[in-house]
Amino acid sequence: MYSNMLVNCSNCRIPLQLPPGARSIRCAFCQAITHIADHSRNAPPPPSIPTTPPPPSTIAPPSPYNHAPPGPPPNQHGRKKAVIVGISYKYSRHELKGCINDANCMRHLLMTKFQFPQESILMLTEEETDPYRIPTKQNMRMALFWLVQGCQPGDSLLFHYSGHGSRQRNYNGDEVDGYDETLCPLDFETQGMIVDDEINATIVRPLPHGVTLHAIIDACHSGTVLDLPFLCRMDRNGQYVWEDHRPQSGMWKGTNGGDVISISGCDDHQTSADTSALSKITSTGAMTFCFIQAIERGHGATYGSILNAMRTTIRNTGNNPGGGDVVTSLIGMLLTGGSGSGGGGRLRQEPQLTSYQPFDVYTRPFSL
Repeated sequence: MYSNMLVNCSNCRIPLQLPPGARSIRCAFCQAITHIADHSRNAPPPPSIPTTPPPPSTIAPPSPYNHAPPGPPPNQHGRKKAVIVGISYKYSRHELKGCINDANCMRHLLMTKFQFPQESILMLTEEETDPYRIPTKQNMRMALFWLVQGCQPGDSLLFHYSGHGSRQRNYNGDEVDGYDETLCPLDFETQGMIVDDEINATIVRPLPHGVTLHAIIDACHSGTVLDLPFLCRMDRNGQYVWEDHRPQSGMWKGTNGGDVISISGCDDHQTSADTSALSKITSTGAMTFCFIQAIERGHGATYGSILNAMRTTIRNTGNNPGGGDVVTSLIGMLLTGGSGSGGGGRLRQEPQLTSYQPFDVYTRPFSL
């Protein structure tokens, strides 16, 4: 439930939700920053956007995917479950080289650093022999339902996706930029893409109190692909302000009491890249690589430290194209147009953080 104060944007007057203790907030519509001098004297009249969840009967309508994946799913062990999707689109004009490596690396990280049991990790890649583990649209839908099915307070859930992302025109008025963000299953050319509205309805809205979901999305146009209400807009100095992305229509995009945080490869208007290391030994998505590097190099204390480390790696390694370690060389190739899927030239991508509720990114510990 949202419990923070609402203020009107100083420019366009749209109601914005002020995080606890914050003295300013940026409007996602007009980009104006509203500064708060005295919280007690700036609360506007109640806005039309609801500040409390709708009744339980409407907060989480039945998902059309209310059945478990065919075949025996991984057994749930303890309080941790993960769905990891890596799609290479092999033998197509959309082929990516690093996405399956991303999936395997993420599984290794979850098992070794965060004690996720292997049996509680559902992998969907083209290398799987089980036909229900191939990352088709239907299998991805069922896997997302499996992720949240039966979750209980104290559970930690994770969804990692490495593959193509896209965007399409939004016609129901629930997007600030007028576009829905999408994920592209293996069969997206014939079966269609998975839209952010569907992802939100499947794994965000049903999430009960006491359950935490993290999404790590390595794809183009992925900044708000979970349709979460708040985006952390951070500058190069690490200063940040939360943007209110709740739909003007009042459509509910929050949870049923649970907590959701998404770290994505780039902003909604940007592209993310898949690249190979200077050694030519392996390929990986730049975002997944930088996320894992941040954790392994001790920058995983808080969400702010992770985001800063990822952005610094992508931004600064272009200044040292002639040397450095494997990570530097890998990202250097990306920034100089080596083998990135985005084509030649200097690619710009900035990892983003979105959340169900605003929080202090530098004091809240990161944990899975």
